[in-house]
Amino acid sequence: MNVIIIEDEKPSARRLQRMLKALHIEADTMLHSVEESIDWFQNNQHPDLIFLDIQLSDGLSFEIFETIDIRSAVIFTTAYDEYALQAFKLNSIDYLLKPIDEAELKKAVEKYNGRTPQQQTVTLDFNDIKNLLVNPLERDYKKRFSVKVGQHLKLINIDDIECFYSENKGTYAFTKEGRNYLLDTTLDNLADELEPDVFFRINRKFYININAIKDMVSYTNSRLQIKLNRYNEQEVIVARERVKDFKQWLE
Repeated sequence: MNVIIIEDEKPSARRLQRMLKALHIEADTMLHSVEESIDWFQNNQHPDLIFLDIQLSDGLSFEIFETIDIRSAVIFTTAYDEYALQAFKLNSIDYLLKPIDEAELKKAVEKYNGRTPQQQTVTLDFNDIKNLLVNPLERDYKKRFSVKVGQHLKLINIDDIECFYSENKGTYAFTKEGRNYLLDTTLDNLADELEPDVFFRINRKFYININAIKDMVSYTNSRLQIKLNRYNEQEVIVARERVKDFKQWLE
């Protein structure tokens, strides 16, 4: 299988390369910008499969497809974890949410290997997805959660939640009052329910509320440590693969 990686963050590209190698897949070619990718596709045989980041250093990766007629299969590696992912599903495009999980990567590769002959060549129209990313649609997001407290139900307003986190296979909301509440959902499901301007998934275990951030401190391995107003039960660290998108989200 001929595979290439298009990713502007070189540490993320090398990490994905190592993960693919563990699956016995060699990805010797790594490209880091729209311009470099267009030049490469104009002068090389197109691969079987592309692992493609959406936001590159010089623009959206969709610009590559606007210039080059690419017939390769595509798996997006993306930090977009809200409404846009639904567009990927509707267009039968596979994606991996950063930071990439080894089990999810293996599943995506198995899905690619299991395609039928009719699915081998697919012409994709990225216009709808690009429009969603550049001009997001207005939509309603969750305003409150109902949680069970003993034999009672309690309503928690979304503005009162500092963060959501996962622990021991449970998903919890931590409030301004300093209390934890177990939710009947998962962090992945919250992606479609939380307003992306307010909540950001900093790693696989945490969503944080921008209004609850008290301080941000440089941390090891180019990561960031977040101090929230009340939550202090465990370290809140922005994954290295998400630091760039986190900084853009803050602005």
